[in-house]
Amino acid sequence: MSLRRKLAIIALVYVIEGFPMGIWLDLLPVYLRRQEISLAAIGFINVFSFAWALKFFWSPLVDRFGERRSWIAAANAAMALALLGVAAADPAAAGWLLWSCIGLYCFASATQDVAIDAYSIGLADRGEEGPFNSMKATAYRVGMLAAGSGLLLLPRWVGWPGTFTAAALLAAMFALSTFAAPSVPVPEESRAATVAPLRRWISQTKALPVFVFVLLYRVGDRAMGPMVKPFWVDRGFSDEEIALVSNSLGIGATVVGAIIGGIAVARIGIGRSLWWLGAVALASNLGYAAAAAFPEVGRFGVYAASIVESFTSGLAGAAFLSYLMRICEKEHAAVQYALLTGVYALSGSIVAMPSGWLTEQLGYASYFALTAAMALPAFAFLPQARAWIGEERLYRNA
Repeated sequence: MSLRRKLAIIALVYVIEGFPMGIWLDLLPVYLRRQEISLAAIGFINVFSFAWALKFFWSPLVDRFGERRSWIAAANAAMALALLGVAAADPAAAGWLLWSCIGLYCFASATQDVAIDAYSIGLADRGEEGPFNSMKATAYRVGMLAAGSGLLLLPRWVGWPGTFTAAALLAAMFALSTFAAPSVPVPEESRAATVAPLRRWISQTKALPVFVFVLLYRVGDRAMGPMVKPFWVDRGFSDEEIALVSNSLGIGATVVGAIIGGIAVARIGIGRSLWWLGAVALASNLGYAAAAAFPEVGRFGVYAASIVESFTSGLAGAAFLSYLMRICEKEHAAVQYALLTGVYALSGSIVAMPSGWLTEQLGYASYFALTAAMALPAFAFLPQARAWIGEERLYRNA
């Protein structure tokens, strides 16, 4: 199969994967804050994001049973049902229906991620990680754009229940469109053996620093994320302005950053890209801190902070995803990649839960500055993490 054909397939499945995350990160926080839900409660709702951290425990089911496209379709059907439940729930009451639907939604989205990531790793040949991850990041953001920007334009016209109903219909359409992608077979011997290869894989002497690195590398972004949309709401931005500037322009900046990041990975290697692009992304959190600390910068100061943060997130994301793909074994990709992304999500869930409470105590400016320092320890583990992929000799003269 040609690389161009593979990239077209990756574009389809990662639009599907990005859509639920756009609802989770961009639509739902605005909705809850519009309903006058407290920052502490909005932060605490990230307890459900542990689904992405714990998905490793049911990822062997994806490896052992069924076709990965079927898992993707079933997960989207479950998310459609959950979104219909959110549309019917009363957010002011914050009752069992709302929380149950959000929990189901996160569980289904995490399961979809396992299947899609395993599907993409099975599709890629060695050396294609750079172009693959540029396309993955781009398509993922397009899916987020459809949710976080497209849907956020609807409440003015159809109300919030109508908006979540439209989201449910789109999830149902994604479930049907999954089968437009070709099947990627998994060898039967690989299906039968998951525990032993995983034990061998993680028992390597260099595994522990790698897992610590994965745990910490993007923690600054994960800590800041839950409070970004409430910050925009509290600064007086409309839903349409958040959709068009924070989400649309931000996603465009992320796509550009992901493309440049993919080029950097191809030219200087994954290891060097993790160093340089990660450092730039970490510093970008200070832009939001400055915009919060100096309200006199006005709307354009917040716009600039958003675009810079999104661009650098795309840069670092391309390098980080390339690294995760490189250290996975194709035949056991569902379990191994789920473990790695679960470790990554674990730190995000832990720091996101108190984010609202900390913001209430410190203020937006101080909290955003704090997030800039959170990922610094990751760089102490980067040399050991880089050693696993053993690419230094390839780029020594780059």
